[in-house]
Amino acid sequence: MKIDKNFFKENLKTIFYALFIAIIIRSLFIQPFYIPSSSMEPSLLIGDRLFVTKYSYGYSKHSFPFSPPIFKGRFFSNTPMTGDVVVFKTPSDNRTDYIKRLIGLPGDKIQFIEGDLYINNNQILKSRISKSDIIYCGKQTINVNTFEEKLPNGKIHNTVYLKNFSYQNSDTFTVPEKHYFFLGDNRDCSKDSRYLSSVGYVHENNLVGKAQFIFFSSDFRIGRIFSFWKWHKTIRMDRFFKKIN
Repeated sequence: MKIDKNFFKENLKTIFYALFIAIIIRSLFIQPFYIPSSSMEPSLLIGDRLFVTKYSYGYSKHSFPFSPPIFKGRFFSNTPMTGDVVVFKTPSDNRTDYIKRLIGLPGDKIQFIEGDLYINNNQILKSRISKSDIIYCGKQTINVNTFEEKLPNGKIHNTVYLKNFSYQNSDTFTVPEKHYFFLGDNRDCSKDSRYLSSVGYVHENNLVGKAQFIFFSSDFRIGRIFSFWKWHKTIRMDRFFKKIN
């Protein structure tokens, strides 16, 4: 049987073009992410899969796969808003993707006093909406108070705190120029900008994109994907196409 060389050539071209288009879309427009931890509960759950828009804050080397050092700085830069849920590269290694809520802009002063969050010496209003919720912290479940929190720009979102407010007081964090301060919504179970040695202040060039909506969600701690008889428990249909607040 004669082998048609054009057949292989055309298929290789098709694969190349498909990969090229996928990389362009992923780098410049939208990228899927998976939530592996509980640090953003109740807003984001382990097993949520979401889309992040790369164009929201402009582009840096971290917009591209493997963060190639092809240019410095940020192009078409847009300033994020307080309260945005943002994916960024951790400053400690410039490689690991984290997702947290933006709390402090450059020049802002952030502090916790008696378990309450202060921004620029103003206490952030929070109203308790539940005192009997159970969420995850790693592999453990914890009892929490759930609050509705209102940021200075009017952005409202839900946060949870352990009932004894284990993170009571902090020094004042002054956000440097061109940096941002992030917190997890699961306030007593989140490695975020409060921990300067591991996350700390995040440079604007480390921003990857803004989380927009959840397109799929599953809890495979209950059952694996092939356990179709458990799909009614593992797949969270109510979270499909849910906008991220």
